[in-house]
Amino acid sequence: MTEQDTAQTSAATADVPDEILRSIHVAATAETVFAVVSEPGWFINSGEYRAHGITVEGDISRLVDPDHGEFAIRTVELDPPHRAVFQWLAGENGDLADHPATTVEFTLEPEGDGVLLTVRETGFASISRDAAERRTRFEDNTRGWIEELEVARLRAEAA
Repeated sequence: MTEQDTAQTSAATADVPDEILRSIHVAATAETVFAVVSEPGWFINSGEYRAHGITVEGDISRLVDPDHGEFAIRTVELDPPHRAVFQWLAGENGDLADHPATTVEFTLEPEGDGVLLTVRETGFASISRDAAERRTRFEDNTRGWIEELEVARLRAEAA
């Protein structure tokens, strides 16, 4: 398994990087991987995929996770089987209209016997006025994407 981990610092603020960028090789077709990552909120879990109750109104999906609560996720773009883009509150509950959101972009590129799945989450530099909160959310999501990409890999490879 190949995994890359980089964080790039935004010029907007020096106290927290604005972006998380991680990749993982998945031994599955792009269509299979896209089916996993194009589901709004698939990445809200505790290290193991589970189905969520999801309701959809326009481009906003509201999902309920039994452990983490209710989340609003905006679908920004779906370009099968290459790219899926969402906005959410970086792990916080609430209405997207009331808070700054981060953007989560999943891209799939052919690689060997499968695809390279990359997640890019941006917007941490402006997610809160509080530097400690920005730092906590960035660090939580940095660790979280390691786990979530592994969930996506296992689910796609088992399909």
